[in-house]
Amino acid sequence: EKGRIAIFAAGTGNPFFTTDSGAALRAIEIGADLLLKATKVDGVYDKDPKKHSDAVRYDSLTYDQVILQGLEVMDTAAFALARDSDLPLRIFGMSEPGVLLRILHGEQIGTLVQGRS
Repeated sequence: EKGRIAIFAAGTGNPFFTTDSGAALRAIEIGADLLLKATKVDGVYDKDPKKHSDAVRYDSLTYDQVILQGLEVMDTAAFALARDSDLPLRIFGMSEPGVLLRILHGEQIGTLVQGRS
């Protein structure tokens, strides 16, 4: 609405509620346009890229594709919150210098998860 960027870095303090779930919940509560999730790998892959050299990274996926293919994007509760609220997710690697700023400037980095099939 006002073009602001909010950054949350914390859990909820509730048992059985992960930081992924906390991030999804806060993003929904503030009406965020997008949830950015920094991870150890640079996006969502068809299989674990640390174990499989032939793993393929997706540029974009729908929520349904993630579920049908059994891809691990984030914990199940967080993913369900995002899907049910139509909250787009951008999954990206946290180790690349300047990556957050590049995303905020519009670069299509990592994997975008949104919409339904």
